[in-house]
Amino acid sequence: MLAYVDTRPRHRNSHRADQERRCPSHLQWLRGRRCCVEGAGCSGRMVAAHVDHAGGKGMAIKVADWKAVPLCDGHHAELHRGARTFEARHGIDLIGAAAAFARRSPHRASFA
Repeated sequence: MLAYVDTRPRHRNSHRADQERRCPSHLQWLRGRRCCVEGAGCSGRMVAAHVDHAGGKGMAIKVADWKAVPLCDGHHAELHRGARTFEARHGIDLIGAAAAFARRSPHRASFA
């Protein structure tokens, strides 16, 4: 007996909830800042690193853009190997840093 294969088109997620959490201009502003881990062998270009453990992450939903910090490529890769270890090693509170950058952002009106 052959297995039943459902050939109906799948429903796609509208991502409306995710779109409300995006602010590309804030991320671009963050890329123009210095790395949060200053003077510790920064390497590569600057990226806006989302702080996943700040909350609000879900299945197929990224953390809100205002919960991001500027990091160089090297430190961003290190962050993805373990956020808590990264914070302990460099003595940084990423959630607090993301909140501070969000308060100083010239684009805060779009997500406040």
